[in-house]
Amino acid sequence: MARPFEGIRVIDITHVLAGPFAAYQLGVLGADVIKVEERADPDQSRGSGTDPALNRAQMGTGFLTQGSNKRAITVDLKTRAGQEIVRKLAAGADVFVENYRPGAFEALGLGYEALSALNPRLIYASFSAFGQGGPRREHTAYDHVIQATSGIMAMTGTESVHPIKFGSPAIDYATGTMGAFALSSALFQRERTGVGQRIDMAMLDVAMILMASHVTGFLRNGKHPKPHGNKQPHATNSAYATKDGALVMLGASNLRQQKRLWTVLERPDMVKRSNDERDADRDREEAALNAIIATRTAAEWEDFLQARHVPAARVRRMEEALADPQLASRGVLHRHEGAPGVTGPFTVPLAAFKFAHDGPRIDAPPPALGQHTDEILAELGYSAADIAALHAEGVI
Repeated sequence: MARPFEGIRVIDITHVLAGPFAAYQLGVLGADVIKVEERADPDQSRGSGTDPALNRAQMGTGFLTQGSNKRAITVDLKTRAGQEIVRKLAAGADVFVENYRPGAFEALGLGYEALSALNPRLIYASFSAFGQGGPRREHTAYDHVIQATSGIMAMTGTESVHPIKFGSPAIDYATGTMGAFALSSALFQRERTGVGQRIDMAMLDVAMILMASHVTGFLRNGKHPKPHGNKQPHATNSAYATKDGALVMLGASNLRQQKRLWTVLERPDMVKRSNDERDADRDREEAALNAIIATRTAAEWEDFLQARHVPAARVRRMEEALADPQLASRGVLHRHEGAPGVTGPFTVPLAAFKFAHDGPRIDAPPPALGQHTDEILAELGYSAADIAALHAEGVI
């Protein structure tokens, strides 16, 4: 059997995070992803990350994260010859993904209407901050700007310190993941209809979906979600300091779990029959848990409670989380022994799920800027002389 998207060609003209991550998800599932960049203005992520030397080499860790299984070509989109290359790419592709300012590709003659006329089966996806329509269509943003805009920042933090931005660019990654889902859905739909699709992905829309239950609650009763920090509405579902000063996060969320927690802590008198009772007695529950949890280390509490089927975990730093044998058993990470412009091994995330067979897999390391330009142009029918001329003219 073959991976789900083997035989599918994706033209990835995106930069930074959300768009490239969506294309990456299809790439690890077998799609032939062609990353199109401008040599004078490559993907911003090539110059971002934790290794300054790699940033200078245009192979930053921000790019390495989602560059595997892609082939890279450079094209000057402002030239007619460059636009013609993109049209030829689109004519033979299944998916076309871009995340430039809304209207920019239409102005270049590379919008959905123009390219779908060449290839009616083409699935054309546009990623942007606010979407292709609406009063904020032309506004620009990054993950943290959308966090501020959407209301997520205002509900993040503690009672005394908020708003606070998420530690990771979660909206970008969620937009990429949702984008891969949209592309997969459109490909499935095309199998039934034979017709391509136009996809409009907006980061703001994704941010609202990430707050779905809070949105529903507010629209029902007008109550703004509060920043709870480590102190959640239920005391048995919050974090507490332990004997060694580390925190342990309790997850006794529902009535059955809180009963089990209080029972194993030998405080059956604290068991509640309803969430209303829990709300009314929250302060007393918190005081009792503060005193009890302070008697053991975080590791001891994690072992004790998990052995008794009470959700709990000590708060770990990233190095501890990455060293967890559970993570190694899942195959979430892939180690590259090297890549063009990268000396020595590096490790990247692969996928957040497993298939029993023919699932996500990394076959090739992230490409250098324009690494496959001549190869891809030859596939499009350009002769060696044509390619040399395009190099000389600065088109590629």
